[in-house]
Amino acid sequence: MDILTWTYILVGLSFALYIGIAIYTRAGSTKEFYTAGGGVSPLANGMATAADWMSAASFISMAGLIAFSGYDGSVYLMGWTGGYVLLALLLAPYLRKFGKFTVPDFVGDRYYSNKARVVAVICALFISFTYVAGQMRGVGIVFSRYLEVPIEWGVVIGMCIVFFYAVLGGMKGITYTQVAQYCVLIFAFMVPAIFVSMQLTSNPIPQLGLGSTVADGTYLLDKLDGVLGDLGFAEYTSGRKSTIDIFAITLALMVGTAGLPHVIVRFFTVPRVKDARLSAGYALVFIAILYTTAPAVAAFGIYNALDSVAEKPMDNLPEWVGNWQKTNLIAIDDKNQDGIVQYAADPATNELSIDKDIMVLASPEIAELPNWVIGLVAAGGMAAALSTAAGLLLVISTSVSRDLFRTFKPDMTEKRELLIARISAAGAVVLAGYFGVNPPGFVAEVVAFAFGLAASSFFPVIIMGIFSTKINKEGAIAGMVSGLLFTLIYIVYFKFGVTLFGLSPEAVSADNYLFGISPEGIGTVGMVLNFLICFGVSKFTPAPPQDVQDMIQEIRIPRGAGEAHDH
Repeated sequence: MDILTWTYILVGLSFALYIGIAIYTRAGSTKEFYTAGGGVSPLANGMATAADWMSAASFISMAGLIAFSGYDGSVYLMGWTGGYVLLALLLAPYLRKFGKFTVPDFVGDRYYSNKARVVAVICALFISFTYVAGQMRGVGIVFSRYLEVPIEWGVVIGMCIVFFYAVLGGMKGITYTQVAQYCVLIFAFMVPAIFVSMQLTSNPIPQLGLGSTVADGTYLLDKLDGVLGDLGFAEYTSGRKSTIDIFAITLALMVGTAGLPHVIVRFFTVPRVKDARLSAGYALVFIAILYTTAPAVAAFGIYNALDSVAEKPMDNLPEWVGNWQKTNLIAIDDKNQDGIVQYAADPATNELSIDKDIMVLASPEIAELPNWVIGLVAAGGMAAALSTAAGLLLVISTSVSRDLFRTFKPDMTEKRELLIARISAAGAVVLAGYFGVNPPGFVAEVVAFAFGLAASSFFPVIIMGIFSTKINKEGAIAGMVSGLLFTLIYIVYFKFGVTLFGLSPEAVSADNYLFGISPEGIGTVGMVLNFLICFGVSKFTPAPPQDVQDMIQEIRIPRGAGEAHDH
């Protein structure tokens, strides 16, 4: 069977599974809609958390970033993995014990203020919409290539699927759908990685294949360094970013992770605090399978791509190039009219343009793997993008229905709240679809912006809300607003200043970055600003009420703990 037939079969079967699960587990109450009734097992929750975590950025874009950035791409591996550990150890058990469904719910109660709750809702919406834009772009890329439909229609189809199981099933439907999606995406990521590792290095374990030799006895990374060096690029294993920027991006991704609302809410779906810790451990193992494989997939992909295209005659290029040219994600321009594809670091002479987001999806075709493997990767890409999109849409809907509407209408019935949550999710799907058609950047870049916004707005008020009794509502509000605005303005200025404000390219170049920190890492500075303003304002305004201080002390004490007694 051809690629298209295999893709229709595998994507169709996976979609049927997701929809069937959503119908079977549909939410009948707000508790089921928000937290799946709090009855999910730690193992299932670990798999669902991993699927929620490993978005289109992890599955589709991260290996592509590493493929083209080399050593510098490791910031995404370090930041996202380290951030999950930070979340699991420092925040998840305490937030679970606090017993609130959402981050704005925690902020509102901890800082005894509806104003703080509303500010947190606004922050959650900014973060979630920025993040979901990257997921819908991933959906569009997969559909555009494998189902041979325009990218706009691909986004629309993805919107309909997400709408169905997120709006109908709520967190209950999403949780069990994400268990299935994890199985699909990890199988789809690992199978081609094992195939290609065997092809290039004769080692079936991709992580070991990355450090093995190719057919001529040269180590793969040495070979890749030589190929890129011959083409005028920096070596694959050398760093090009400044140390301060690498540190800032890594830290922004780490602490941004700990402030992501759609991941935090996962720890409310298990029965007990102990189960929250256990499910975090399971999730880390499930995440590590993909994250330790991604560098190998990146190196294999860029090596095979350059080997099959660079310096090759234009009239004798492999079939995969023509397939991806139809999506406009690969472009070839014979500038010197010599009939040979020149791939060079200098834009004036470079004739090959490859979108970073296609590397994982195109890798099986480049390696000429069986058509069923290519269809499987398409299904995996869809699973990764849709699982996170669904989690984000749920955060958006609960932020609006529970944290916004119930704040101003506390006597609202549960039935009406559930209706508003579903309407909010539907509206969010439409807006997310728009961002998918008109994305502000490639997938991992857009997601990095979302992490920066989370780092600069949520992380400080959550961490100080748990570990300090002195931070008050005035400090929390001032910190969130200043951190979010600073980071947002910086990102918009440097990423969209030319198109939105007519600024010159020189004005928004890397030479003008604050402290040499790129927009992807500026969330670190926003976070520090948030901490300082939050602490400073709290010092000169009234301390929190005593009952709030007692509550903070109580959530940090393990259940069953008490004072020692002499006998």
